[in-house]
Amino acid sequence: MLSFFVVPLVTMMKSAVSDPVATEALPRTARALSGWDRTGAPPASAQAAFADDIRALKNDEQFGDLVRRLNSAQSGFRSLLGKTRRALDGNGATDLASVDARWGETSYWVTIAEAVASPWTDKNLLAAVDLERNASGGIAAMPEGASANRLIMIRTFVTSALVTLACILIGLPYAMVAASVEGWRRQVLLGAVLLPLWTSLLVRTAAWYVVLQDNGLINATLKGLGLTAGPVPLMFNRLGVVIAMTHVLLPFMVLPIFSVLIAIPRNLMPAAASLGAHPLRAFFHVLLPLSMRGVVSGALLVFMAALGYYITPALIGGANDQMISSVIAYYATGAANWGMAGALGLVLLAMTILLYAIYMRLTVEEQRA
Repeated sequence: MLSFFVVPLVTMMKSAVSDPVATEALPRTARALSGWDRTGAPPASAQAAFADDIRALKNDEQFGDLVRRLNSAQSGFRSLLGKTRRALDGNGATDLASVDARWGETSYWVTIAEAVASPWTDKNLLAAVDLERNASGGIAAMPEGASANRLIMIRTFVTSALVTLACILIGLPYAMVAASVEGWRRQVLLGAVLLPLWTSLLVRTAAWYVVLQDNGLINATLKGLGLTAGPVPLMFNRLGVVIAMTHVLLPFMVLPIFSVLIAIPRNLMPAAASLGAHPLRAFFHVLLPLSMRGVVSGALLVFMAALGYYITPALIGGANDQMISSVIAYYATGAANWGMAGALGLVLLAMTILLYAIYMRLTVEEQRA
């Protein structure tokens, strides 16, 4: 638990609020800019300290991390720092304005001052929900179009909720049938549910990729039966993602419901019928309330698992169907921005823990009742 859960979790949380790149690469600059009022150009001593720090940066990897850090806050630093480093290499001059006129602009120095102010930052956590700090230090919404993390987060929760609902609609009656039979029939029904768990997730997703395409099995069957004149769009949209994810996560709904149903005495439904209750009324007033513990447990498992899905939406969904896991993967591997990846993961973890806390609260209240 300590090696494979606690340590990675703490590392992710630390990366979300820690940003030591600039403070480690520019220690002299951090001290020189600590008292700067961030108006106009900084004093000559601060510019000289910055030039000394750039000369001292012999590690190309550390310099590259610094460039990415500053360029993510303000575009233009990539070319500016590269040009400045080449000009200062082996040169004792500290007149940065003669190297590039942009060093005379206050905005670049303000970005550096903010980066070296502290190794701890809330920038990534705010950006994860499309917020930022304005010039006065207050929290404000990002400009429209600057980020879509909040939209993708909402999309993730909506898709997960749709998958959970689909699993309930399919899993509850299936579990009832499996619990009502015995012997080899029950084994066959449970085996059919467990079979997807014995197959690789990538293989199952690839199979749905083949089945759902325009010339796949479903469209070929519909067209052969004369139900459709052309292919039904099932790929690269929300419907295809929900279908594929429902198939993958259905066992996590069926098994908790089944485990609850087999513990319910079988004579309850006949007893309700003997008292004049219609089968539907007996189901809604007797069987369904007793099975709700399994339904809620299964819904929680499916929903929490669906929140972090990556492969299925990436292969089956379109550009408007990608979930937050795809964004985390982009920041981790594409942009090499572990801070944002950790912040998004931390927000998702907080949401999941909140849902689990609500579930535990409802369970305790139900037990007391």
